[in-house]
Amino acid sequence: MGNWLIGYDITCPKRLQKVYRAMLRHATPIEYSIFLLSGTERDRQLCMAELVSLIDIRTDDLRCYPLPARGLQQRIGKATLPAGIHWCGLPCKL
Repeated sequence: MGNWLIGYDITCPKRLQKVYRAMLRHATPIEYSIFLLSGTERDRQLCMAELVSLIDIRTDDLRCYPLPARGLQQRIGKATLPAGIHWCGLPCKL
């Protein structure tokens, strides 16, 4: 099992919606176009293969970064969750 941060910049609104819906099937949204994928290497490969089939590689940008299994996990900036709600771990496998 591993964790990956996947981000994208899609130039066409129609493709953007398709990519967003595909990402919701594979990963947990963190920001507007940033998702956390928790799973196996095969899960990551399936996700990326679907995304590559949806984007225009000439104009769109798709990135996937592995996260370390151990280490500091910290967030800086404005809170995205309501006051009193603290996210303290990775999402469970659905």
